[in-house]
Amino acid sequence: MEKREEEQYHKLLYYTLSLSDKAFIHQHAVDAFAAQTANENTKSIAITFSLVGLYLYLEKNYTGKEVQQAHTEMAKNKKQWPTFTLPKHRGDITISDVLSVPPGLERDTMINKWCSSVWLAYKECRQMVIELVLVELGVAK
Repeated sequence: MEKREEEQYHKLLYYTLSLSDKAFIHQHAVDAFAAQTANENTKSIAITFSLVGLYLYLEKNYTGKEVQQAHTEMAKNKKQWPTFTLPKHRGDITISDVLSVPPGLERDTMINKWCSSVWLAYKECRQMVIELVLVELGVAK
C-alpha cells in the first residue's frame, strides 16, 4: 500500500469510527478498501471476508455490525479460505473519491457507492461468495 493511500485509509477510518453510528458504516469502508487494494500478497482470509462483507451489505442489507458478527462467526471455523481471482479493475470509485466529498450524509452515501463499485468489479466471484455464505453462515441466496 502506498503511503498516500495508507494516510487516506486512516483518515477515512477516523471519520467512520467517530460516527459511532448504529449501522457501523466503518465495516463497509474496511471491506471496500480491502477488496479494492488486495494483491497477490494479501491473505485469502482478508479477501474472503471483505467480499463476504460486501455481499452481505449490498445484497442482504446487513448493517456493518451484522457483517462484523458474520466475520466473527466465520473466523471460528479455522480453515483454508478460497482463492479469488482479483479483477484488474476494482471499481470506478476510490477512497480518494470518498474523501473528496464533505463529511456527513454525502460521504456516507459515497461510501455506499464505493462499496457497490468494488462489489460490481468482483462480479465474477459473486457465485463463489454466495455459496460460501450459505455453507459458512447458512444465509440463503
